Amino acid sequence: MLHGIYDIRLTLFSVAIAILTAYTTLDLAIRVTDAKSQSRWRWLLGGAMSTTGYAYAMGIGIWAMHFIAMLAFSLPIPIDYDWLTVLISVLPAIFASGLALYLVSQPEFGILRLLSGSLLMGAGIGAMHYIGMAAIRLPVKMSYDLSVVALSIA
Repeated sequence: MLHGIYDIRLTLFSVAIAILTAYTTLDLAIRVTDAKSQSRWRWLLGGAMSTTGYAYAMGIGIWAMHFIAMLAFSLPIPIDYDWLTVLISVLPAIFASGLALYLVSQPEFGILRLLSGSLLMGAGIGAMHYIGMAAIRLPVKMSYDLSVVALSIA
């Protein structure tokens, strides 16, 4: 069993990105809800995958927070990443962010939309996380406790 440590600076940077992403997401949700037709689709696309002038947009922000938190964790062995898999891991975050933002920005917002948007975001974040974890290359065998994985997904 290997024991790792966290770089507090990268961990705090990851938290700061999460806070900025949450702020931006709330601001974008208000703008998307208020927007009409064509501009609504532009706000949805922007909220899902672009960088705004003042903070990270939702999909990229969630992914950046997660990957920086992964980089903050160090083990006493070399850690490498398969960059294609890392880049693929951003797709579920962008896709889920766009769909969730679309759902919760509808004129009639109810509990069904809230639950649907929440489940989509949870699934997107879970997929992003485990695809990102699959990108890790270590000179040891990595294993998962299935009960902990199931709990993290739930």
